[in-house]
Amino acid sequence: MKKFVAAAAGGIVAGLLVTTQVAGPLLAQESERKTNVYEQLDLFGDIFERIRIQYVEEVDEGDLIEAAINGMLTSLDPHSSYLSPDDADDMRVQTRGEFGGLGIEVTQEEGFVKVVSPIDDTPADAAGIEAGDYITHVDGESVLGLNLDEAVEKMRGPVGSEIVITVVREGEPEPFDVTIIRDTIKLTAVRSRTEGDSVVLRVTTFNDQTTPNLEAGFAEQVEALGGLDNVNGIVLDLRNNPGGLLTQAITVSDSFLEKGEIVSTRGRNPQDGERYNATPGDLAEGKPIVVLINGGSASASEIVAGALQDHRRAIVVGTKSFGKGSVQTVMPLRGDGAMRLTTARYYTPSGRSIQALGVSPDIVVEQPRRQPEEEAAEEETNRFSRSEADLRGSLNNDSLTEDEIRQIEEDRTKAEEAAKLREEDYQLAYALDILKGLSALGPKE
Repeated sequence: MKKFVAAAAGGIVAGLLVTTQVAGPLLAQESERKTNVYEQLDLFGDIFERIRIQYVEEVDEGDLIEAAINGMLTSLDPHSSYLSPDDADDMRVQTRGEFGGLGIEVTQEEGFVKVVSPIDDTPADAAGIEAGDYITHVDGESVLGLNLDEAVEKMRGPVGSEIVITVVREGEPEPFDVTIIRDTIKLTAVRSRTEGDSVVLRVTTFNDQTTPNLEAGFAEQVEALGGLDNVNGIVLDLRNNPGGLLTQAITVSDSFLEKGEIVSTRGRNPQDGERYNATPGDLAEGKPIVVLINGGSASASEIVAGALQDHRRAIVVGTKSFGKGSVQTVMPLRGDGAMRLTTARYYTPSGRSIQALGVSPDIVVEQPRRQPEEEAAEEETNRFSRSEADLRGSLNNDSLTEDEIRQIEEDRTKAEEAAKLREEDYQLAYALDILKGLSALGPKE
C-alpha cells in the first residue's frame, strides 16, 4: 500500500512538473502576443496623432476614428461594417419597409460595387438595372477604391434628384450610363395574385411585414378562387430578393412546413450554434409549391429555398442563387452607432452551407433577355399562320354541342394567355406549367 501511495504521489508530482513545463512557454507566448497587440495599438495612436497634427489640411478626429473602425471591420468580409448613427437609423427604417434611394441591394466584390438585385417597382428596376451588374462610376466619379458604405453614400441623395451611374454588364461590349431619379422606396414585402388556378406569391424582401403580408395575400387569393380545393398549387417567387431578417425567413419557411429543421447557424464556437425548427401547420395544406430563384436571390431567400428544397416540399426552378450564407449581428455601440459583424454561417436542413455556392435549382431555367421591339414584331409576324377555319367555305364542326364549343374556346383563351405570359416572364410560365402538370396527375394516394 505504501508503494502504491508513493507511486501515486510521484505521479502527481511528475504531472505537476509536466504541467509547469508546458504552461511556461504558453504563458510566455500569451504575454508576447499581448505585448505585440499593445505595440500595434501604440503604433495606431502614433499614426493618428501625426495625421491630426501634420496632415496638409485640418481633419475631423471623429471621422478619422470612424474610418479606422470601418476599415478594420470591412477587412474581415464584405458584410461586416461600422454603422454611424445616421446609417444605423437608416437600417432600422429599411427593415420597417420605407426609405429613400434608388432601390438596389449592393455588395462589394474585389473592390467593385456589384448589384445583388434591383427591388421591384423602384427607380432602379424601372431603369433596367439587373442583378449581377457592376457599378463603376457615380455621376462620373469612380467608386473603385471606396468601401461599400462610401459608395452607397455617393448614391444617396434628395428624393427627386438625378443620378447617373455607369454600369458594366456581362454580355455588353462597353460600359454604359443609366440615369435614375431618386425616389422614396416603399417596399411591399409580398405581392399576391392568381394565374389560372395557381396562386403567385411574389416576395420582394424579408422585413417585419413579410410573413403577415404573405398569409393575408394567400388567404385573399384562395378566397378569390373559391377555396383551397380550387387551387392547383403555389408559386413562391423569390427572384431578385436580396434577403433581410433571419426571423422572417424562418417564419415564411414554417408557413409551408409541418415539422423538421428549417435552418441552423454555426458560429466560431460550436456551443454557440442554434437550430430553428418548424411548428405544426401548413398554410397550403400540402398543395404543390414551386420556388423561383435567380442570381439576385440572396441570404434569407436562400434559407427559404434551401429549407423547402431539402424537405422536398417544393420544386426549385430558375438559376443558381447568390450564395450569401453568412449571418450578421447588429450590435449597438455608444453614441447611437452600431457594428454589423458576421458571427455565423447558416446551413440548410441537410447540413449544406450555401456560402459562395448558392442554392442550385432542381430545374435550371434561364430567363431569356428581352428582345428589341423590331425583332419581337418580326417574330410575331413570322409566327402568324392560317388554319382550316380561316378558309372560305370551310365545313362547320357539327359533332360538338354549344357548351362543348364554348369550353374549347375558353381553354384556348387560357392557353393563349399562358403563351403571352411565357413571352413576358418565361420562368414564371415554366413554374405554372409544372403546377398544371402535377395537378393533371391528381393527388397522391
